[in-house]
Amino acid sequence: MKILKYLIKRDIKLFFKDKGMFFTALITPLILLMLYATFLGNVYRDAFVSAIDMVGVKVKDDVIDALVGGQLFSSLLAVSCVTVSFCANFLMVQDKANGTSADISITPTSPSLVALGYYLSTTISATFISVIATIANIIYLKNVGWYLTATDIFYIFIDVVILVAFGTALSSVINFFLSTQGQISAVGSIVSSCYGFICGAYMPLSQLSEGFRTVTSFLPGTYGTSLLRQHTMGSAFDALENEGIPLEIIDSLKEAVDYNVVFFDKTVSTSTMYLYLAITVLVLIIVYVLLNIFKKKKKG
Repeated sequence: MKILKYLIKRDIKLFFKDKGMFFTALITPLILLMLYATFLGNVYRDAFVSAIDMVGVKVKDDVIDALVGGQLFSSLLAVSCVTVSFCANFLMVQDKANGTSADISITPTSPSLVALGYYLSTTISATFISVIATIANIIYLKNVGWYLTATDIFYIFIDVVILVAFGTALSSVINFFLSTQGQISAVGSIVSSCYGFICGAYMPLSQLSEGFRTVTSFLPGTYGTSLLRQHTMGSAFDALENEGIPLEIIDSLKEAVDYNVVFFDKTVSTSTMYLYLAITVLVLIIVYVLLNIFKKKKKG
């Protein structure tokens, strides 16, 4: 345990000491928040307003603002929790590039401990950044339309933690096969540009083909986005119902923003989403640790 604690402290210290890596991970979610609010806010608003106008019921502006803000909030966190984890986990690749990993491998330290050290330190660092991003989003939502409850906020932070754990586990498996700075840049660009589409953050999956939706229903990121949707928009949808909007319209709006995930014509429950994400994280961690152990044995 002492060795593991030392490895975690060492990796965290190096992450925060690298100003470029730290500030890139910190600023990226905040920049995305401004970009989302500037360019996507009106698109989301028009979609909600057009659907509500069909009913002919006057709805308070702050309810619409809360729905728009909640969709922006959930979209941003769904992406940034994973991309920040990838960014924080690049330390593992840097250690390979500069020869530090080779030095560690000749010590009696177990490869599984080294792997867990990278994983836990990355999770802690990425969680720190993601919590700051979450607080910034909460402040933004407080100013545009506030319907969140204390329970909502609690579950939002739970969602953030489990998405960071998933992002770190996924990046650990992928980064295991990387060994140069060029590969880091390439993977970082691919993840940043593609992940938001396949998890439904940039564009709701309901607007895509049925075949694509079927494929994404197997992906853990889809469930992470849906959980965040439920906890950032649920209370606003309740307020919309109190304003007199029929449940049929509210259900169609929920379907349009991927509020729920449908798996082969069955709506997946919230508890099942959490369970699926937790199992995925555990499996990825096991794969990552085994990769390090087999690599050590192969060298031996």
